[in-house]
Amino acid sequence: MDFTSLRVFTQVAHSASFSAAAERLFLTQPAVSKRIAGLEAELSTPLFDRIGRQILLTEAGRRLLPRAEQVLEELADIRRELSHLSDQTSGTLSMATSHHIGLHRMPPILRRYVDRYPDVELDIRFMESEKACQAVAHGELEMGVVTLPLAPFPQLEQILLWNDPLSFVASRDHNLSTQGPLSPESLLTQPAVLPTKGTYTRTLLEQILSPLELDVQCNMATDYLETLKMMTSIGLGWSLLPATMLDDELVELEVKGISLTRSLGVVSHSGRTLSNAAHAMLNLLSEAADGVTETAPPPPTLYYE
Repeated sequence: MDFTSLRVFTQVAHSASFSAAAERLFLTQPAVSKRIAGLEAELSTPLFDRIGRQILLTEAGRRLLPRAEQVLEELADIRRELSHLSDQTSGTLSMATSHHIGLHRMPPILRRYVDRYPDVELDIRFMESEKACQAVAHGELEMGVVTLPLAPFPQLEQILLWNDPLSFVASRDHNLSTQGPLSPESLLTQPAVLPTKGTYTRTLLEQILSPLELDVQCNMATDYLETLKMMTSIGLGWSLLPATMLDDELVELEVKGISLTRSLGVVSHSGRTLSNAAHAMLNLLSEAADGVTETAPPPPTLYYE
């Protein structure tokens, strides 16, 4: 049994798709199928049931999955510990970042990183912060630069880098844009375009509205903040966006008694030894932080007058 076959098995198990696993592992789908078939033959038991287009773990597959993940994590730890025997910063750094952070925060950091550490191969995945945290928790990625979770995440160590104030916004010709300070009730009489339900940013908004027993009329939702900005600018509804995205196309709405700030930072597995490449990235991220780097995010800034 080889480690590559176990790695392929865990990817197929988590994605429930041979094609998705092949894409993430930079393999062809036939190569993934061959690895799984070889592992099943070696273990003399099927690991997946193929029901139409669905891929489901068998009982044997469910029992193998946590053991396979443990073996792969121990192998990764061995490699990282051995890499610390030298001061060389090389190898592969597998990390995730959200699309917004990747566009607005990471470019100068990545530029400096590539210049300083040319022997490191960067494997950067762009994904929603929630999925990135899960990938780091499962050991699929070494670290993530994301919107930090609002509640404790047992497997993750979190480091706050940036406080990211959020603004209620609308287009310049929206009827809310000329009304002055708004009550939450007045705001919510109008339809909104917002991040997808379940995202940290959407949950932050719902947390503050919950005590007021107010509901949002969300006509459209997407995880891409740039798309939300476009939809807001053409008048499809008000939205909640990072204040750094404000420009001439948008008007900031003052909503009485509500202030929202989300936390951006780094997540890594609390039980994982970080590689030299990851430590080097952490150092550069800390240099670019707001000035106060904390090991946990502060509680959300939520209040109502």
